[in-house]
Amino acid sequence: MNISKSGYRVFSANSTTACTELAKKITERLGVDLGKSVVYQESNRETRVDVKESVRGQDIFIIQTIPRDVNTAIMELLVMAYALKTNCAKNIIGVIPYFPYSKQCKMRKRGSIVCKLLASMLAKAGLTHIITMDLHQKEIQGFFSFPVDNLRASPFLLQYIQEEIPDYRNAIIVAKSPSAAKRAQSYAERLRLGLAVMHGEAQCSESDMADGRHSPPPMSSGRTTSGHPGLELPYTGRHQASFPGIELPIMMAKEKPPITVVGDVGGRIAIIVDDIIDDVEDFVAAAETLKERGAYKIYIMATHGLLSAEAPRLIEESAIDEVVVTNTVPHEVQKLQCPKIKTVDVSMILAEAIRRIHNGESMAYLFRNITVDD
Repeated sequence: MNISKSGYRVFSANSTTACTELAKKITERLGVDLGKSVVYQESNRETRVDVKESVRGQDIFIIQTIPRDVNTAIMELLVMAYALKTNCAKNIIGVIPYFPYSKQCKMRKRGSIVCKLLASMLAKAGLTHIITMDLHQKEIQGFFSFPVDNLRASPFLLQYIQEEIPDYRNAIIVAKSPSAAKRAQSYAERLRLGLAVMHGEAQCSESDMADGRHSPPPMSSGRTTSGHPGLELPYTGRHQASFPGIELPIMMAKEKPPITVVGDVGGRIAIIVDDIIDDVEDFVAAAETLKERGAYKIYIMATHGLLSAEAPRLIEESAIDEVVVTNTVPHEVQKLQCPKIKTVDVSMILAEAIRRIHNGESMAYLFRNITVDD
């Protein structure tokens, strides 16, 4: 297909070899050439983008995979989107398989919802649509003022389990924390396998982080307390409220029980499923516990393999037999450091999404048999 006649073009917002690998696979499946552009950093670390061909009146798809330097990748995407907007592109669709800052989608203490900020920045830069995959929380789609297609990697991972794991019928799907139970249940029901859930003090999920803003501040232990300027309340030995006449019950601190596995994993293949694998300490601890409970092989299946810091070394030295991730995030260096890491290609579904959006076709085919909990 000649891209000059196709009515759309596909660009990569990152010029590094590792990050353009997925973009090249997608364009090969579409039968088009990758758009001509130059993305680079100035000597003062400013991002510069030069689009080398006309985009006027075209549907433009920007593929941006997120490397370790997340903030630079975001700036590259924003600058390229704005450059295409100012060059009169008809529609600008961002293909962001792993959406960065997706874990910062809830208020934490006196922090902020950074994911909402990023959504606003992308809209302001000129994006009109986003294609992504397995958002950390599906509610993130509500942060955007334009359409978001949240594709699923589970069909590819399920296929890998069926074709690449010997005797997978003797496996059990494991959620390493109660918050991952819905995803694990979806895998278990589709594979007709059992389900186990881990819970206990070894788990440290983001849902355990303190929410709210810790206001008002703790009261002093003096003889009097001031709940309002100019007003002194007598000290009664009990926690005083901020205003007279109001006493709120104090939330009891959480205390996790010893780690437990709900479900029988003895003599089984344990398959832990999650959406992101980044710092792997929790996965390593879970694998050790499952080994102690009698599981004879441990697999980890995740959509986004960030694998930061010492993750490859920790996986190599752990009881984990194999880590299977998709190519939404470049991780070739980590694979060289740890042969246990395997990759599943998802360029097929991303290419089909691009084709359908450009042609104005329904996206329902890509979400067949997908339920709300998937």
